[in-house]
Formats: sequence, structure tokens, C-alpha cells
Amino acid sequence: MDPILEVVALTLGFLSWIMVGVAIPNRYWKVSTIDGTVITTSTIYENLWMSCATDSTGVHNCREFPSMLALSGYIQASRALMIASVVSGTFGVVCTLIGMQCSKAGGENYVLKGRIAGTGGVFFLLQGLCTMISASWYAFNITQDFFNPIYPGQKYEIGEGLYISWASGTLAICGGACLMFSCKFGTKEKSGYPYQPSRGTVYSASASRKDVQSTYGRNAYV
Repeated sequence: MDPILEVVALTLGFLSWIMVGVAIPNRYWKVSTIDGTVITTSTIYENLWMSCATDSTGVHNCREFPSMLALSGYIQASRALMIASVVSGTFGVVCTLIGMQCSKAGGENYVLKGRIAGTGGVFFLLQGLCTMISASWYAFNITQDFFNPIYPGQKYEIGEGLYISWASGTLAICGGACLMFSCKFGTKEKSGYPYQPSRGTVYSASASRKDVQSTYGRNAYV
């Protein structure tokens, strides 16, 4: 495996893992600005866990969603996918740290370390896919309601939490791809060596003739 690719993949995966942790508690997954009306509330924003509002004086009021079962299906799915993303990223960071060549963990068995690093790449890919699916599904519902002319409820726009999630998913997929390609290159280099048979299994023609002569002798042939 290429050590440079390992370092790049670990950096990308670690950054994506940190960004997932920033995106989950971010309150601005969807934002509705209603400035110019006669009511005092100026901005309403929500995420996966709560709904908040801020008035013209800058006072924030937040309330958590009362029941998980009463939420929309896409919010419940987005929650599960983001939690799965955090778990996958944690395993990806640990496996990559153990499988790196410059790491002392795992001993000197580089074949095993390469497989562990490849497993870390798979976890990073899972993290990126879960994050991208969660953010894209959430954004799809926002845009669907926004462009629906007969939608009776409050319309929202895409918030910064979704952009952070998309960036995190992109970095995770890039990091996982780097690890997978690094493992692939390492396999090709190992399989390129020519086959060399053991010296003990090579028999020459002269040795076989001597064995025949010593067994039968010179007078054995007419």
C-alpha cells in the first residue's frame, strides 16, 4: 500500500467524521425567513431534533420534537442514517489507524494491516453513503414542499446543516476510495513477482542418468 494515499485517506476520513459530528447538532437544516410581516418572529429553523424560532430582538426559542413516532418518515430515516454514519466513521478511523504502515499497532504483518486498512475504507464509504442519502432525502422534501403551489404549511429553504452534511459525505467517499485504490495497488505489486520453484524440487537430466547407471550398472544393457 502507498503510505501517501493512506495519510490522505485518513485525513479525509477524519475530517468527514468531524463534520458529521458538527452537522448532526446544527440547528439550521431548514430555514424559513419571514421578514417584513407584522408578527414579531423573523426566522424559523429546524433540524432533526428540534424546531427553533428567533424574533426581531434576537431572542431564540427552541423546542424539541415531542414524539419520535409522530415525526415524518424522512426525519426518522435521516436520524437513523446520520447515527449510522457516525458509527461507520468511528470504525473507519480506528481501522485506518491500525492498518497504516507507519502505525505500530497490528505488528509487522503488512498483509493483515492492508486488509484492516481496506476495511476502514469500506467503513468510510458507508459513512459517506449514509450521510449523502440522509441529507439528500431531507433536502428533497424541503424542495418538494417549497415548489408545491398548493402546500398549505410553512415553506422552508435549505440550511447550512445540509451543506455541511454534503461536504462530509463527499470527503468520506473520497477517503474510502483512496484506501480501496491503495489496497488494489498493493495487491498488484505483490502479484507481479515471478514464480520461483524451490531448489529441492528441480531435477536435472544428468542426475537422472547417474541414478540409472548406478542402479543397473554398465553390464545391464546388451
